[in-house]
Amino acid sequence: MIKYWQQIDGQLHNVSKENVDMESRLWVDARKVTQAEAKQIQAEYGIDQEAMMDMMDPDELSRIEDWDDYNIAIMRLPVFNPNTSVAYTTAPVGLVIFENTIITICWTDCEVLRDISANRIKGLTLDDFPAFMIRILARADTMFLRYLKEINRRANSIQNELDDQIENAELIQLLNIQKSLTFFTTSLKSNQLLLEKIRKTRILKIDSDDKEWLDDVEVDNRQAMEMADTYSQITEGIMDAFANVISNNMNEVMKKLTVISLVLMIVSAITSFWGMNIRLPFSKSVDTDDWHGLIFIIVFCAVSATFAYSIMTYNPFKKLFNRRKNKGRK
Repeated sequence: MIKYWQQIDGQLHNVSKENVDMESRLWVDARKVTQAEAKQIQAEYGIDQEAMMDMMDPDELSRIEDWDDYNIAIMRLPVFNPNTSVAYTTAPVGLVIFENTIITICWTDCEVLRDISANRIKGLTLDDFPAFMIRILARADTMFLRYLKEINRRANSIQNELDDQIENAELIQLLNIQKSLTFFTTSLKSNQLLLEKIRKTRILKIDSDDKEWLDDVEVDNRQAMEMADTYSQITEGIMDAFANVISNNMNEVMKKLTVISLVLMIVSAITSFWGMNIRLPFSKSVDTDDWHGLIFIIVFCAVSATFAYSIMTYNPFKKLFNRRKNKGRK
């Protein structure tokens, strides 16, 4: 989907391709670009095929390059899609900067570009393309910080659910959150390198006001990087803790199953022994209604059950700990 925007009285207006004012600056907004639309933009504006393929690559990192007739910058922007398992991801957005036209190319849609087209960013102007690019990065950092707070709240909610009962669904959601934080951390570091390259190189001509904005964007980007690293470490620690809890629970279950199997092994040995050509207890009784054999079996089962229960509930380390605790109190 390709849209054309021009600024009138400080506001961006969507204009048709036939009504574009060639004397005014133009923003070509290409989102959810198909292969046919990508070829159309490439042929119309003379963009190199390799550069177009890089901008359409979902895994492309941020960078800026100087070409003959235009400059190309690729930045990573946050994307929220609630319909996927990993709701928070990032996507590359390519900027092709000509003298009178700036083109943004993205294979998907994101809230940053929607905010720009909806005139939600104050002071945005098409008269200064480097400032326009810096404003996009500033808005991206704002969205990164907002999404990171939402991810943190979601992780805390999942942790509370896991405290009540450990389920596979919550663990998978926690793993998806860890993936989102990894995507954010990688993209923020890539954008930080882009900001440093804009400052050090002269590919874009930025004035003093743009440098001040660039300083603010770098501060926000570093803050987002630190938050992403912190939340990633916390989430990783939560997953490790619950993995240990699951392992301990498994050990307790295996302990009980082992005791039960040992008790059943005694019964199996006895039944196997008398399953051979050996007389059963009280088999010489003449009275067919004699209950001696049944009483013997019931008593034996009761003794075996008591023995198993005593083994499962007996914990010598607990008694030793209680003794030391009582001595400490004295």
